Amino acid sequence: MTPAARYQAAIEILDRIFEGGSAEKALTNWARASRFAGSKDRAAIRDIVFDGLRRRNSAAHNGGALSGRGIVLGLLRMDAAPVAEIFTGDRHAPAALSDTETALLANPPAENILDLPDWLYAAFERSLGNEAAPVERALRARAPTTLRANLAKTTREKLQADLTAHTIPTKANPVSPSALTLGAEARNLTALPEFLDGHFELQDAGSQALVDRLPLPQGGRVLDYCAGGGGKTLAMAARQSAHYFAHDISAARLAPLKERAERAGVRVMLLAPGAAAGQGPYDLVLCDAPCTGSGAWRRSPEAKWKLSEQDLQRTCALQADILQEASALVKKGGVLAYATCSVLREENEAIVSAFLSRNGEWALVQQEHWQPDTTSDGFFLALIAHGAQ
Repeated sequence: MTPAARYQAAIEILDRIFEGGSAEKALTNWARASRFAGSKDRAAIRDIVFDGLRRRNSAAHNGGALSGRGIVLGLLRMDAAPVAEIFTGDRHAPAALSDTETALLANPPAENILDLPDWLYAAFERSLGNEAAPVERALRARAPTTLRANLAKTTREKLQADLTAHTIPTKANPVSPSALTLGAEARNLTALPEFLDGHFELQDAGSQALVDRLPLPQGGRVLDYCAGGGGKTLAMAARQSAHYFAHDISAARLAPLKERAERAGVRVMLLAPGAAAGQGPYDLVLCDAPCTGSGAWRRSPEAKWKLSEQDLQRTCALQADILQEASALVKKGGVLAYATCSVLREENEAIVSAFLSRNGEWALVQQEHWQPDTTSDGFFLALIAHGAQ
């Protein structure tokens, strides 16, 4: 496909998303109906679509319309790309520029357009203060692709050398001693022998740094209460010898962890939904709660446009309930770790503060933030210790 044909495909996909479809479904449906498109074409089109969703407001403003065409025109205009070479009207290319669009291009693109709904930016300002604007800007860019070296099988330095041999450049990520960030775009990483041998997993550096802070008890009992696919479970098991248990409300979401743990060379017991209490109590319970994902919106940008204030309130209520449930699984003297991939105070400090006000036998030990930037996504962690009463 020509570059112009890729942009036309992105226009069509964005229009389907704006009609109410999800980004992933729209991309999948287009790919199934467009067998002529190769893997590089599909990857390039995906990048355009997601760039458009990350910068939806600013692109629509600079493209003159909240539509696929307006978004693509706005992206090209903001990036100082040769718009006329894309909007040619030739076969498979976007239609030629209208007089209105040509007049629009005669002016410099507008800056300082927020790529968040107004109510969400107000929440960012309440939560982040002076960091609100830098974080909002960071969420417009593509997220870094970062690997976690499985320290149970290799070292970061050895993995870096092995990837270099495959002509895959990486650089040590300063956020975690197990993190390597790709220096250039790479495809089919999961087909590499190093992946198949369990030497690395794809995992954001902030997620790895969060695990680095957990007080893992040697030989003790550790529960990942909201384990999802089990990425943090595997990272914990690679760091410290202990008895690891993974639980999630969705057995289907947790199921792939069995194969992943075998590949990584670590042992994890998968627990059926609601069965965590039967194996407790635990020295450490990680409660990686469901959240808005605001710290990782670069990876799922449509979420920031779909979230409502009512959605946030419902999410916070769920987080409070889950944290209370998880606390009952911690033995006296143990530690409860509360984590989110959110930057919003309502989901972080406010949840922890409310929990502590209801439960006098618990005390906050440590609290840390990672904001989305060029090294990692945004995360929050609070370590809460159970008193020996």
